[in-house]
Amino acid sequence: MTKLTDTQLIILGKACERPDGAVYPLTTTKLNGGAVTKVLSSLIGKGLLKEARAKRDETVWRLDDEDRPLTLYATPAAYKALGIEQDDGAQEEGTTKARKPRTRVAKGEKTTKDTRIRTRADSKQAQLIAMLKSPKGATIDEIATAFDWQLHTVRGVLAGALKKKLGLEVTSEKVEGRGRVYRLRA
Repeated sequence: MTKLTDTQLIILGKACERPDGAVYPLTTTKLNGGAVTKVLSSLIGKGLLKEARAKRDETVWRLDDEDRPLTLYATPAAYKALGIEQDDGAQEEGTTKARKPRTRVAKGEKTTKDTRIRTRADSKQAQLIAMLKSPKGATIDEIATAFDWQLHTVRGVLAGALKKKLGLEVTSEKVEGRGRVYRLRA
C-alpha cells in the first residue's frame, strides 16, 4: 500500500467523494504556494492523480505544451489506496469520469441496484442506520452519546445524510420517559 501524508489523504479523500473525481476545489487550508504544487506533483508521480483537459469552468492545474488548460482527477489507484470500491467500468482509460453520479430516490419510489447509494458497513452512518432500524429506535441524545457528536450534528445527519442524500424515511414519535424517538421505516 502507498504511504500517504495527512494532507495527501485529505486531498484524495475529497476528490474520491466527488462524483467526477475532481481534485479542485482543494479543501485543505494547510497548503500555500509551492506546497500545493509539491503535494499534487507527488500524487501524480504515485499514479494517484492524473491530468486531463480542463473544461471552461474548472480550476486549471497547469497549461500543457500547446497552452491548453489541464486539471486533475483521482485515478482508480487513488480509490484503491483509500479502500473505496468503484462501480464496475466507472473509470476507463482516457476518461475524466471517476465514478457514476449518485442517484437520489424520491419518497415512495423503490430502489434498484442501479439507484441505491451504498454505505460502508463499518461507517458511523451505517451504525446510525442500524440504531434507527432497531425496534426501540434512538433519541438525539442517545445518538450524540454513542458517536460523541454535538446535538446539531445529529440533527444535520438525520435531515441531510439520511433523508435528503439517502432518501430514507425517518419517523419520530414522543415516547413517555424517553422523549422524541427517531426510527427508520423499513
